[in-house]
Amino acid sequence: MRVMVLGNGQRAGVGEEAERLLPFLRDHCDIVVFDLSQTHDLSAVEAELTLVLGGDGAILRAARQMGYRQVPVLGVNLGKLGFLADLSPDELRQVFPCVVRGEYRIAHHLMYECLVEEIDDGTARPEAVAQPPTASPRDPVTNAYLGLNEMAIQTGPPFHMIELDLLIDGEAVSRYSGDGLIISTPVGSTAHSLSAGGPILGQELSVFVITPICPHALNNRPLVDSADKVYTVQTGRPTEGMTLILDGQLAIPLPRRHRVTVRRAPVTFQLMKVSGHSYYRTLRNKLHWGMQPNYRQE
Repeated sequence: MRVMVLGNGQRAGVGEEAERLLPFLRDHCDIVVFDLSQTHDLSAVEAELTLVLGGDGAILRAARQMGYRQVPVLGVNLGKLGFLADLSPDELRQVFPCVVRGEYRIAHHLMYECLVEEIDDGTARPEAVAQPPTASPRDPVTNAYLGLNEMAIQTGPPFHMIELDLLIDGEAVSRYSGDGLIISTPVGSTAHSLSAGGPILGQELSVFVITPICPHALNNRPLVDSADKVYTVQTGRPTEGMTLILDGQLAIPLPRRHRVTVRRAPVTFQLMKVSGHSYYRTLRNKLHWGMQPNYRQE
């Protein structure tokens, strides 16, 4: 098996754990890339597995690094939460021989493309906004950002309320006033969107969830709709500090009026699942979902 080893070398302990794992891995596979800075060009690399060391943030970076040539990912958690990277180094040693024998399942997860366009202040209201780019869903757009979790447009210093117009397939849907708006994939539904009051989604669904951040209205609620549609967010009046944040890692200032388009990417994120590690098990163990509070008397 040809394997890429990626990871967040800036995180304490990742480099040391990688050195401990390398002799074991070389006994079982062919390591074609070893990159803890996540800067290697992977566009021409042929591999059957990407082993990511670190945490969920390292997996998000690895997904963007692989770009439009996604390779199945197996995550080893050396961070805190480990929602996507849910194997410990000891568990990796136990299951890796099974992985080499092909005893695993590949879960395919929705990824998104995000296009950012500046628009003139004289642009008409949302009802007349031009349709977003209409390239074939199989063809990546060269100026698009690729992501796995979510895109969020949110306020920043000096933290004024911002106005955002949402359009779905070119139709005006709603105007949001508040701290911002999140458009999340099912994988990202347990991240920023969940903290903002969004629903938990099955990870292999083909949908997006739109979650307002602290909306200044009682009738704004999260919305779930098909990933086959195109979602456009148009910013209102220019607001100092407004920022587009992708997967919690890339920050793009929006000092003027912009149109941000989100749509299904032509590739999927492939997460390798091994026996004994399921989505609901992870929800219970990592987020304590469905478990009774542990009250203690002082």
